[in-house]
Amino acid sequence: MKKSGVQASASLKEPSSPSPSDPKQQSLPVGEYEVFLSFRGPDIRDSFADWVYRGLVRSKIRTFRDEEDLQRGEKMEHFLLRAIVETKIYVPIISPKYVDSRWCLQELAKMKGHVILPIFYFVAPSEVKKQESVGFKSAFKLYGEKFDAATIGQWKEALKQVGEMKGWHVTEHVGYVCFFFFYFQFFLSPADRYDINL
Repeated sequence: MKKSGVQASASLKEPSSPSPSDPKQQSLPVGEYEVFLSFRGPDIRDSFADWVYRGLVRSKIRTFRDEEDLQRGEKMEHFLLRAIVETKIYVPIISPKYVDSRWCLQELAKMKGHVILPIFYFVAPSEVKKQESVGFKSAFKLYGEKFDAATIGQWKEALKQVGEMKGWHVTEHVGYVCFFFFYFQFFLSPADRYDINL
């Protein structure tokens, strides 16, 4: 796992839920977010992604995730695009079936020029970069029947670029506790150490 040389020697308690009575933790208008979380919901919405989200909010980092922050009456695609454009840091959680979601791929393709801090959740960065596994090939074969070559090319290029980035690789050997120790040490460290203006 990358991004830190500190070894985890203490256990990490589950992040507490944000308090509904705290105005800072309630839904914020687009443009007031620091982190945009992208993940395939059925894979990790109620487990790993929820841990990441709660931990960031607990650390007072204003974080967007669509199912909580999507405003009623807004068209999803337009609202998500605004949120992406106006958010400082983009955190895609690349799970084994991330590529099965065209929404995730569309979000990823819009991230050019943003700070991207990827999390590779039980999938190797090299697999994301090369896209040669059965899962990637099957997904793009289906997309080829519905989308034009230019769109698919953008999605593949976005995945390739993310696969080449430094990020956190979560595996069965790393485990949640170790990951969260490193991850939140990173976000709670001085921002200028990582050239990120939070």
